[in-house]
Amino acid sequence: MIQMKTKKKRSFPLYLQILIGMAAGIMIGIIALKLDAKWFIDDWMYPFGRLFIRLLQLIAIPLVFVTLIKGLIGLKDIRSFSRIGVKALIFYCLTSIIAVSVGLSAGLLVKPGKLVDKEKVAHIEAQYREAAAEKKATALETKQKGPLAFIEDIVPDNIVGAASKNSQMLQVIFFALFFGLAALSIKNEKIKSVTNFFDGLNDIILRMVDYIIRFAPYGVAALMSGIITDYQGDASIFSALGLYAVTVAVALLTMITIFYPLVVHFFTKIKVKKFIKVMYPVQLFAFTTSSSAATLPLTMNVVKKHLGVSEETSSFILPIGTTINMDGTSCYQTIAVLFIAQVLGIDLNIGQLLTIIGMAVISSIGTPAIPGGSFVILTIVLTAVGIPPEGLALILGIDRPLDMIRTAVNVTGDAVISSVVD
Repeated sequence: MIQMKTKKKRSFPLYLQILIGMAAGIMIGIIALKLDAKWFIDDWMYPFGRLFIRLLQLIAIPLVFVTLIKGLIGLKDIRSFSRIGVKALIFYCLTSIIAVSVGLSAGLLVKPGKLVDKEKVAHIEAQYREAAAEKKATALETKQKGPLAFIEDIVPDNIVGAASKNSQMLQVIFFALFFGLAALSIKNEKIKSVTNFFDGLNDIILRMVDYIIRFAPYGVAALMSGIITDYQGDASIFSALGLYAVTVAVALLTMITIFYPLVVHFFTKIKVKKFIKVMYPVQLFAFTTSSSAATLPLTMNVVKKHLGVSEETSSFILPIGTTINMDGTSCYQTIAVLFIAQVLGIDLNIGQLLTIIGMAVISSIGTPAIPGGSFVILTIVLTAVGIPPEGLALILGIDRPLDMIRTAVNVTGDAVISSVVD
């Protein structure tokens, strides 16, 4: 009897739990409005939502730091990195930048968050005016430092101090890359204990992420109840949410149906029709599992046997790609940040948009190749441009189908780059 209950619990998908949590939060918020009990939500519900956000922020820096170092050490030696790795990293960056540009264009063109009735949520905008003013002051201070000030800002003078603030993620990433490249220059035998340490640490942190994501349904319910009471039950938020989902889906499908086929056509000898045909099972599997890591064995098999990519290239690039090549995630994160900013009435300047591009590209490197891993990284991007991470609750409820599509984009990008480099 106990075994039957355990089996039933495991078969209940996380995305359904999050959807139920979102629906429960909406219902609780509506009931609280009807009973004039907003105080109950503020005092007894919303704190659990903020706790969920704090857990995501708590794990963000350790996750990115350890994932980056593990990925670099996994390159085995500096010669492998310089011969194949540099080429792969260049293409990773280029495709990620294009993915972010597609997301940025879609988010700015469609503006799904603008559907929200601003008159009904004017009090929400007022809450973030102070944050916006602080960002403007920071931007002015940066401008006065000179055009190369951002280079100084990337290099930390104290890694402990940098790691104490999520807003200093670029400094943490710099140190992780520096550390990883230094480790590559040392013989494997001498750093074996360090490699084992980061392998174990990575497993522990991924398990912590798994525990945090399991708390997501309750966190979403608490956050949504607070959002409903804050927005006075305004229905326009749901219209905006629907348009947001369509915008993300169209942008991601553009990557698969237009961008990647063009890259295959111009940079490889593989016929586009063949590539699309052999990659379809991989994309379908990735769509189903929402995990690049789970799809990796199938991806490697298809890339080697059907696309003719060498063993050396595929075995090197594809495992690394599951960690640092996240075009779908980059595209999605950009639209998500723009949507949350639009809903909250936060106008982003050119400097903040450039920050979104940079952070979406770089932070996607640290996104774990597991379902829901992007929740953690998205909090980093939101924090970097001064957007309250609590706004994440707006999109978590419908994230699962979008996560499925962007995972298909991620694995397709891995296959494309391995083909190009080979």
